[in-house]
Amino acid sequence: MVGTGIDQEDSRRRFIHGVDFSGSDAGGAAGIRVATREAGPQGVVERIERLDRAGLRRRIISGLETPDEHRWLIDAPFGVPLATLEACGVEPSWEATVRWMAGFDSPRDWRRGVRSMTRKEPRRTTDRNSWTPLASMNLRIFKQTWTAMVELLVPLAAAGVRVEPLAGPRGSNVVVAEGCPASLLKRAGDPARGYKGRTDDNRRRRAEILATARSHWGLRIDADAARDAVAGQGGDDLDAVLLTLDPLVTVIPSEAAVEGWVYS
Repeated sequence: MVGTGIDQEDSRRRFIHGVDFSGSDAGGAAGIRVATREAGPQGVVERIERLDRAGLRRRIISGLETPDEHRWLIDAPFGVPLATLEACGVEPSWEATVRWMAGFDSPRDWRRGVRSMTRKEPRRTTDRNSWTPLASMNLRIFKQTWTAMVELLVPLAAAGVRVEPLAGPRGSNVVVAEGCPASLLKRAGDPARGYKGRTDDNRRRRAEILATARSHWGLRIDADAARDAVAGQGGDDLDAVLLTLDPLVTVIPSEAAVEGWVYS
């Protein structure tokens, strides 16, 4: 029996994937953490996966072959501040930004090129709005910025994935957006400090944060995945889990069409 359009729409499932991204060499060797939850009050994070960057790209694109909706929240900057683009003589558009960045052979070459024009590290509008801990050009994060934009977002948009709010078809069933676990925690009143690391104190903080996510946001998580989120090295597993929480619905300013926007 052929179903109606309404039946087909109702049968679609919706998944939220949280990604702790890595722009370092480790990110090319299963250094990325991915947690997945089916959207809705009964959705459960069942496991935390490890992927390399090529595997992540394939995994995201594979969602285009299904009728389901996939929302990916990725912990990496999706854009560069307008002030940096102006200082470097780059047209203020996301397309021009990624073309400029791809003209450098590596993240380090890109940063050297920027610093030859300006040594300032301004924050994007979304960084100020969301209290992100680091500017996208910061020494600790520039590799993530370049790698995410050049090696991940550009091919995703070309394949038909929507990169919100910057590129790709608006009607795609697969959407990737920028997330930031620290921003999410700060909005909940948590200082987002003390949980990154391998000490017992770090693990205790991760257990506290996970308990807050369960009580404050209603997060449901499998026992094995919860153990990984607490015991996992450096807090990466927990960050991926936090990004499976429902993204914010927000009105974004015009700057976000170039600089990107944090949705968590």
